[in-house]
Amino acid sequence: MTTPQSALANSASQRIVFWIFLLASAVGLPRLSMCKDRPNILWIVAEDTSPWMGCYGDAVNRDATPNIDGLAKRGVRFSRAYVPAPVCSACRSALMGGQSQIRFNAHEHRSSRGPAKIYLPPGMKLLPQLLKENGYFTFNLGKDDYNFVWDQEATYSLQAKSRDAIPWDTIRANQPFFGQIQTAGGKNNTARFPQERKANPAEVTVPEDYPQNQLYRETVAQHYDAIRMDDDFIGTVLEGLEAAGLQENTIVVYFSDHGANNLVRHKQMPTEGGLHVPFIIAGPDPWVPAPSVRDDLVNLLDLSATTLVWADVKIPNWFEGQDLFGFRLVPRTYVAAAKDRLDHTIDRVRSVRSDRFRYTRNYKTDRILLQPQYRDQRPFLVNLHELYATGRLSPRLTEIYFGERPAEEFYDVSRDPCQLHNLIDDAGFAAEIERHRGYLEEWLEKGDTGEGEESLAELAFQASGQKWGEGVNPEYEVVRSDSDGDGLSDDWERINGRDPEDGRLAFHFDCGGWQTEGWRAVPDNVGNIAGRLGFLDFELAADWASLRRDGLQLDSEKNRGPLKIVMQVSGDVKIALFGNRNGEQLQLGDTRLDAGKATEEVSIALPEALWQGKFQALRLDITGEPGTLVQMDSIRIDGP
Repeated sequence: MTTPQSALANSASQRIVFWIFLLASAVGLPRLSMCKDRPNILWIVAEDTSPWMGCYGDAVNRDATPNIDGLAKRGVRFSRAYVPAPVCSACRSALMGGQSQIRFNAHEHRSSRGPAKIYLPPGMKLLPQLLKENGYFTFNLGKDDYNFVWDQEATYSLQAKSRDAIPWDTIRANQPFFGQIQTAGGKNNTARFPQERKANPAEVTVPEDYPQNQLYRETVAQHYDAIRMDDDFIGTVLEGLEAAGLQENTIVVYFSDHGANNLVRHKQMPTEGGLHVPFIIAGPDPWVPAPSVRDDLVNLLDLSATTLVWADVKIPNWFEGQDLFGFRLVPRTYVAAAKDRLDHTIDRVRSVRSDRFRYTRNYKTDRILLQPQYRDQRPFLVNLHELYATGRLSPRLTEIYFGERPAEEFYDVSRDPCQLHNLIDDAGFAAEIERHRGYLEEWLEKGDTGEGEESLAELAFQASGQKWGEGVNPEYEVVRSDSDGDGLSDDWERINGRDPEDGRLAFHFDCGGWQTEGWRAVPDNVGNIAGRLGFLDFELAADWASLRRDGLQLDSEKNRGPLKIVMQVSGDVKIALFGNRNGEQLQLGDTRLDAGKATEEVSIALPEALWQGKFQALRLDITGEPGTLVQMDSIRIDGP
C-alpha cells in the first residue's frame, strides 16, 4: 500500500517540499502560505457512478475510460473512498457543509422544497462561501441539490444549470477559482451512444446480489456505457481546461455522489455498492503528491477539508474531514454513513465500514429492505417483484430484498462484498460486532438530527402528489384522514389498491413500506412481527402472544360475518379474539389451528349480541408451545 507520506516523498524535489512543509507544520504556519500563488480547484462531480473504470481494475472498461484513467495515472487514486450518504442531495449537502448531513438537519432527501424550510445553524457557512470570502471565484455548472435554504449570491460567483457550455474565458479571467462541473454519470441516456462502443451484456458480470438473468446483464452493461459516455464529457472538460491555459495551476478532482442508479442495492442503499465511489485527485506540486494509489479508508468529507487547505483557508471547527495530504493525517478506523427519507420513502439507517467489516443498524423494522420507491415501474424492479411473486427468486435474494428487516446487519465485506451473508448472529464474530457497535455509537454521539420525525408540514408535502411517488409509510398516516374507520387512511388505501370507503376490516401485509399495517405485539415479547413481504410472522416467546390493532372506528354494520385469518403455524395454537368498544373489553370468540405445512384459513364467528356499534381496537391472543412459529398473510372480515 502506498501511504500518504511515501507518496509525497517519491522524488528528491518532493522530499525537499516534505521537510519544508513539516517545518512549517511544526511552527504552526499555514501549509500553503509559503506558495506564491494559490491553486485553482476544479471538482468534476459525477452522478450515480460506481468505480467501474479501467483504472480501478475493471476488465470490462479497460481502455474504455481513457480520460478518467489518465487522471488516475497522473494523480492520486483512492481505492476505498466512501460517501456520507447513498443519495445525491444528502451527500452533496454534507460535502458543502463539511460535516455529516445528520449533524445539521440536511439528512432528509429533497428537504426545503415545500413550505417547511431548513436553515443552516447560526454561523455555519458552506464550503464555496468560505472560499469566496477568501478571494476565490466560485462557480457551479449543473446540479446543486442542497437540503436547506442557502444564499446563492454569497455562495457562488457564477451558477448555471447547464454544464454543457463551460465559460472558459470567464473562468480564466477570474483566478484563483473553485469550480464544480456536474456530469450526468450513471444517469447518461445511452440510447444514442454508438453501438460499437457499448459494453456487450454477454461479457459483463452481474453482482451476486442481483438476479443472474438477461435483463440484469443489460442493466449492468448500460452502466458501463453511461461511464464511457461520461468519460467523453470529462475529456471535453479537460481539453477545455488545457486550451484555456489553466491546466498547470489547477487541481482536478473526480468523484461520484453515490453508486449506480439502476442497481437498487447501489443507489439509495447504505451498502458497499451504494457508498463506495471513484475518487481521483490530480494536480501540480506542491498541492498533490506524485502519482500513487491510496488504500486507506477515506470519507469524502475529507475532500471538503483538503480543499480549504489547498486554498489556505482555515478549517472551521464544524468540519469533520481532515487534510488528505497533511502530516497530521490520522488513518481512519472506520467511515460512517446515514440513510433517511429518500423522496417519499421514509427510513432511518446508520452504517459504519471498517477495514474488513460493515455494521448496519436499521431503526425502522416494520418495513422490508426494498421499500416502494420512485423506480418501481422500471423494468429491473418490475422483474425483481415478478420473480418474488412467482417463487423464482432465490432464497438469498428473497431475504435481502423482500425478507424481514433485521435490526442489525454485519458483513465481512473482505469476503462478501455484495453483503449476502448477515453474520449478526454468528458467535464467532461477537467481539467484532460489539466493537463496531461501539464505532457507531461513537459516531452518533456527535449528534444525529434524524432521531425524530420530520415536521407535519414536511410530511404533508412529501406524502402525496409528488412526481417521484406517493408515500405509504406509517409516518404519513398522522397527516391523513381515515373516513371509513378501518384504521388505514383514505390515501393509503387508494395508493395500495383498496377501497377507502367500504369500511371493511382488511389487512394483507403486502405493502413493503408498512408491513405490519398497524398491528403490534402487546407486550413486545416476540420481537419484530413484520415478516417478509406479504406476511406477519413471529415466534411465541413464552406460551402466548398478543397482537393488537388500535386506531379503529370499525362499524359492525359494514363488517358482518366471521373474522378470517389466513395463516400457518409450526405447532398447535389457540386463537382468541377480543374487541374494545368505548373502553369496554369484550371477548368475541376463539378457534384452534393444528400444526401443518400448508397455509390455512381459520374463522372466528362474531356473536351478534356483542358485535354491535363501533370498535376502537381488536386483539388476537395466540397460545401454544414456546418457540411456535406463527405466520399470517391476511386478517379480514369480508362484509355484510
